[in-house]
Amino acid sequence: MSKKKVVLAFSGGLDTSVCVKYLQNNHKMDVITATVDCGQDDDFDEIRKKSKILGAIKHINIDAKKEFAEMYVRKSIKANGLYQGKYPLATALVRPLIAEKIMKIARQENAAAVAHGCTGKGNDQVRFDIGMSCIDPSIKIIAPIRELNLARDLEIKYAKKNSIPLKDEIKKYSTDTNMWGRAIEAGILEDPWIEAPEDVFSLVKFKEIPAEYLELEFENGTPVGVDNQKMNLMDIITYLNIKAGRHGIGVIDHIEDRVIGIKTREIYEAPAAHTIIEAHKDLEQLVLTKHELRFKQIVDNQWSWMVYSGLWFDPLREDLDRFIDATQNRVTGKVKMKMQNGSLKVVGRKSTNSLYRQSLATYTSESIFDQNLAKGFIELWGMETVIANRLSNNLSTGRKGENKK
Repeated sequence: MSKKKVVLAFSGGLDTSVCVKYLQNNHKMDVITATVDCGQDDDFDEIRKKSKILGAIKHINIDAKKEFAEMYVRKSIKANGLYQGKYPLATALVRPLIAEKIMKIARQENAAAVAHGCTGKGNDQVRFDIGMSCIDPSIKIIAPIRELNLARDLEIKYAKKNSIPLKDEIKKYSTDTNMWGRAIEAGILEDPWIEAPEDVFSLVKFKEIPAEYLELEFENGTPVGVDNQKMNLMDIITYLNIKAGRHGIGVIDHIEDRVIGIKTREIYEAPAAHTIIEAHKDLEQLVLTKHELRFKQIVDNQWSWMVYSGLWFDPLREDLDRFIDATQNRVTGKVKMKMQNGSLKVVGRKSTNSLYRQSLATYTSESIFDQNLAKGFIELWGMETVIANRLSNNLSTGRKGENKK
């Protein structure tokens, strides 16, 4: 009688390598490993070899880089996707895409279950479990690390006991990478007082080099060119990860509130994400009204929270996308930025849809703004505030009746 099959989201790292053996030994299942390439720059041949060494019956590699950029990152740029105003959602964004690919393979392979290597402490278990259940609740989800309640040191012991090959860096840090950013945690980084050593970083460099400028061009809220070269979004991200990264741009050291209720210290490096979102927000400031901007900030924060919290498949996220897309029709133009020793600042912007008018803003005699109009505006704008303070002062001094006028 053939064993039941399970499709495991497999990175080749410590967690998912332990999962292969656990599924084989404890669940007595045939394991199909699947790796979804979203720009993590891994050695996919080595991952395939490791899957074979661990005894998986099949390994599938899916190139999803373009889909990730066009269908996920693009939406996040339009939404200025930042969790708690800092984290550009790199890992959070990729999980629903991986969930979709794993579930598709499970149906093709007639698998009884799917599996992932998430711990019971992390956010990814929420993202995977909800996403997979939304796609097909009839397929069982197995989370070996969570089921065994394994801590990192126990995982390493389990790996050694089951002859799972380990890399040196696995013993030091836990990392997750895709084209939109890189997350690093564990090891000495768990002490929030200790500065992250330079050896944890890959995209960001710390050598002082001369200042450099870049120009980002947007159409309808999406980057379409950089430094006067038209490029697709995936190439722009690659270009900026290198160019901004070599100036030390994109380091985020963050005390983060996880979905499951604990605070954690997270280190992220995201040169392209940081650069693009800063430019996009500045261009929006130029072309959207203050009313649009104020309400969109609320929507952006809700969108980011939902993506971070594993609610990509909730109907509200799609509803928010419709509003966000409507605001992006005028977000077309160029933003000029200056990079120097970890500093990134916008130094120029232009758009045919600009609401800025120099003839109104200028302090020279060429201004067309009638300053006399301001007096009446101020009186009307502050009328209730002035009345409220007059009433408060009368009550405090015991004088009554003076507020009737």
